[in-house]
Amino acid sequence: MTEQEIIEALESSGLEEVLELIKEAKTGELGELELAKPLGLLRDETLNAEVLKLLEAYEVDIIYVDDDE
Repeated sequence: MTEQEIIEALESSGLEEVLELIKEAKTGELGELELAKPLGLLRDETLNAEVLKLLEAYEVDIIYVDDDE
């Protein structure tokens, strides 16, 4: 997926928080993101993977945390 396709998919799903994360990543305001690996960021696994790849392309460190922490 292209960045534009990702953004359009997020907009059509009303996922404003994720759009804001992408905006912050583009401007360098987001350096890292902590996620519980089993949950991910989005329910849609394909879109989740694409968003995470996009964030990593903007040099955001994705840190997976355990539920135990």
